[in-house]
Amino acid sequence: MADSRYRFPSKPLANPKAIVTGGKGDSHYRFTILTDRLVRYEWSPDGGFEDRVSTFALFRWFDAPHYRVVESKDSLEIITDGFHLTYDKKRFSSAGFSVKVGNDVWRYDGKSYGDLGGTARTLDGAFGRIDLEPGVLSRKAYAVLDDSKSMLFDNGWIATRRPGRIDGYVFAYNGDHKAAIRDFYRISGNQPLLPRWALGNWWSRYHAYTAAEYLELMDRFRRESIPLNVAVIDMDWHKVDIPRKYGSGWTGYSWNRDLFPDPDGFMKELRKRGLKVTLNDHPADGIRAFEDQYEAVAKALHHDTSRGEPIRFDCTDRKFLDAYFDVLKLNLEKQGVDFWWIDWQQGTRSKIPGVDPLWVLNHYHYLTSRRNLKVLERPLTFSRYAGTGSHRYPIGFSGDTQITWEGLEFQPEFTATASNIGYGWWSHDIGGHWAGVRSNQLTVRWVQLGCFSPILRLHSSKCLWNSKEPWNWEADAFKVIKDFLILRHRLIPFLYTMNIRASYESEPLIQPMYWNHTDEEAYTVPRQYYFGPDLIVAPITSPNSTATLMGGVRAWLPPGRFVDLFHPHLVYDGNRYIHLHRDLTKIPVLAKEGTIIPLDSTAKLANGSPRPTEITILLVVGKDGHFELVEEPEKGDCGADDDDSAARPALSSFVRTPITWNQKDGILVIGPEWNGTGRWRQWNVKLVGHTSTDVQAQVPGFRVTKEGGCTTIALGNVHRWNPDGFEISLGRDLQLDVVDINARVFDMLHRCEMWYDRKDIVWDIVTKAGDAVEARVERLQKAPVDAAVKNAVMEIWAAEGRAPGSARGHEVWADAKAPAAEDLEEVLKEYVIV
Repeated sequence: MADSRYRFPSKPLANPKAIVTGGKGDSHYRFTILTDRLVRYEWSPDGGFEDRVSTFALFRWFDAPHYRVVESKDSLEIITDGFHLTYDKKRFSSAGFSVKVGNDVWRYDGKSYGDLGGTARTLDGAFGRIDLEPGVLSRKAYAVLDDSKSMLFDNGWIATRRPGRIDGYVFAYNGDHKAAIRDFYRISGNQPLLPRWALGNWWSRYHAYTAAEYLELMDRFRRESIPLNVAVIDMDWHKVDIPRKYGSGWTGYSWNRDLFPDPDGFMKELRKRGLKVTLNDHPADGIRAFEDQYEAVAKALHHDTSRGEPIRFDCTDRKFLDAYFDVLKLNLEKQGVDFWWIDWQQGTRSKIPGVDPLWVLNHYHYLTSRRNLKVLERPLTFSRYAGTGSHRYPIGFSGDTQITWEGLEFQPEFTATASNIGYGWWSHDIGGHWAGVRSNQLTVRWVQLGCFSPILRLHSSKCLWNSKEPWNWEADAFKVIKDFLILRHRLIPFLYTMNIRASYESEPLIQPMYWNHTDEEAYTVPRQYYFGPDLIVAPITSPNSTATLMGGVRAWLPPGRFVDLFHPHLVYDGNRYIHLHRDLTKIPVLAKEGTIIPLDSTAKLANGSPRPTEITILLVVGKDGHFELVEEPEKGDCGADDDDSAARPALSSFVRTPITWNQKDGILVIGPEWNGTGRWRQWNVKLVGHTSTDVQAQVPGFRVTKEGGCTTIALGNVHRWNPDGFEISLGRDLQLDVVDINARVFDMLHRCEMWYDRKDIVWDIVTKAGDAVEARVERLQKAPVDAAVKNAVMEIWAAEGRAPGSARGHEVWADAKAPAAEDLEEVLKEYVIV
């Protein structure tokens, strides 16, 4: 494996036609015009320039764009349609080197700049918000990535830079964020594909399980009908109580036989249950004399064992790294370890200045994981973020967050902004890791966020009181947690398609709102994000109101009309701010008209997430819609004939099923399926938010049911290889239901825990149609009720303009922190309650 571990795709030399420099041998500057909006700048005291692969830049060969050079003895200008570079031919300085983009001018300062944020190495210990490293997106017309200090690769092995050389990139995209990210991936490499099973539920807990306890826990999940795909075993899998002379017990590679007397048998049992296995590894202390494999690794390294001296961890020693992977790790993988959780916490320094051990571990673990493709299907590792370029080594472990509302509140923003540096596959400690408080609400809201996160991994610290088994929470919370863990697996057909989209189309699963909208408002809702191309998620990250028993979130909706997948009785007009309120069973997930989402509706979900035998299409009528379901071939090889294609096989090798909705004619077409087996599959269609017509499907034996604001049509078996696709006529120009304001307000008020007299006041305001809407909205704002109640009423009253008596266009939002009026007698004088 050692040879292939040092081989990966790259093309670091730039196109000579795109290079502007002062001449061979006597020039200290070099500019590479990669595109008309992306330029690389270099300055070198020794006249040499860097053409090796950096951790950021793997591919610098681009077709040369059109550009113009204006040059004199003491000045240089490079002009494209996207930027105007000016340089005085001296050592780079703010006075002598600048780039004008649009109305903004960047002046060299030796720093990275991307004020929309990127991500961070870890959330270890974070109570709430932390500082983020820059991304390559900005509110200004430019962003800058300084690559001068990054680690290099030379023929596959680590290398360092020559001192004093400057190496950076100006992204001159002037608000075209998606174009900037596409070119970021062109230089740095695409996000690799994840295997299907990685998109399901992971179980993780820092706890000294015995093998029997762990297997019983997995069986309990199965008895509760909660699917799992990954068994994460934290550090207590290995010996931790070691003789003091050896130091700390954090590093270890020998099974704790008191807990796991038969490791091979234990992992075989996990495999039988459809689970992949990953073990935690803190590698900093190397291999010490008490380890089972000490002699074997020492033999590979010609290490003298006579005095029992440790084999030091040294990521800069190629021989050590080969023994680490091809002796130590390989023997454990033969027992059944599928991939590794690299838990490096010891900083960024190594024996060689500029070489970060985390980078080395992530890079070579990922490449080495290719040897496990028979069980992994795709290369995979699980580790912290090491810096720009880390998106090539999924999956990210975001670290040990505290169990606080502040920690939950920051995670949606942290996840979304990571896409600004191309990092799309964070795995958070869902529920939080340590400290904090026990809270049913907090845990439920965190699991709901986890369902709509890149990876859902339940986790908790080693604490008698802290664990995330769903059934350990109170009955109502348990039911919600279970429902969302099941939903996560039902979403896998959609998620796997988004996985393909992320890798081949440079579209991360989660995107900040401003990626898709130029409106100023899109920049003001950092905790709200796109989940795929059509779903907007606005997580609830604060406790429920004691009056409404609902959590609230301020959201911004772009132009259009939207329906909530979890609360389809509410339809919203967009192009405005709105406050959304949901009880503990729901999270706002808004779908615009024309949205199509495929769900796995197999009656009993299995561990491992096999391809579904039954699919339900969620369809939001009102606009034309299209979705292409992408799945791996039945054999699962995707044409992966070598190490490189295993990470990103030919796009043509995947199974594809187009799903198209024609709004005007009311026709849904499923298929034809390409590259598949042509076998039958059960299909259903759920019209989300539509119940107002008697839908008919011209399919023998179809069944129609209406429930919860949706109409579901069971189509039965549909042959996948019908050459024209499977066509169903559902009704011409179907529209989302109009919101029944009175019914919805009544339901909401009925559940509120507040004075009955004050409910009467609110009800009178909303339903007394003789007064102008504007006047009644003003009265609501003055009413003696909690601000959360006012906003929950206003959400329904102003949801959409089609509803009779709608307050759309007149909505006013109360200060959620304002206290409710308490002097009921005084306020009641203004109202007549009938």
